[in-house]
Amino acid sequence: MPTSNPRINVVLEEPLFKNVKELAKRDGVSLSLKVRDLVKEAIEIEEDVALAKIAGKREKGFTKSKALKHGDIW
Repeated sequence: MPTSNPRINVVLEEPLFKNVKELAKRDGVSLSLKVRDLVKEAIEIEEDVALAKIAGKREKGFTKSKALKHGDIW
């Protein structure tokens, strides 16, 4: 079935290809779907790392005296 979704070609080393193939087989999905899901998961992890860095910087600059009080916000 043709799709209008963008496509990408990827060259994998043999051991990595075998691992992805086994994961796809285990989950009962195509290689394409498994790679898509793994890429989505990797992007989520990258986002988490980036947000943790931002949170760490904000936490270092936090001072209780400058913090907004609950009543001030609501």
